[in-house]
Amino acid sequence: MTTRAVRIARIYLSEADQQLNDIMQYLHDNGKISGATVYRGIEGYGASGKIHESSLLDLSFNLPITLEFFDESSKVLAIIEQLKQQFNLSQIISWLADQH
Repeated sequence: MTTRAVRIARIYLSEADQQLNDIMQYLHDNGKISGATVYRGIEGYGASGKIHESSLLDLSFNLPITLEFFDESSKVLAIIEQLKQQFNLSQIISWLADQH
């Protein structure tokens, strides 16, 4: 079994940000990264400290969203910088991993 070193990046957003489609399109078309997945949370909070949650009484959702993507480390680090500038993103983390 062969493995390769990759870097995984996670971007924290909320539904209210309305940037998800543009970011995904950028990663696909410009970044040409190996893969990306979007997760929709059921509850969370961020820098504002306001808790976002879903309930049956909510008419509009502002739930947390995370977008994860991976590729070679140097490529991911470069894309993170581009995303921060183009989309004014501030909540991004990344770490090294092995792809199996």
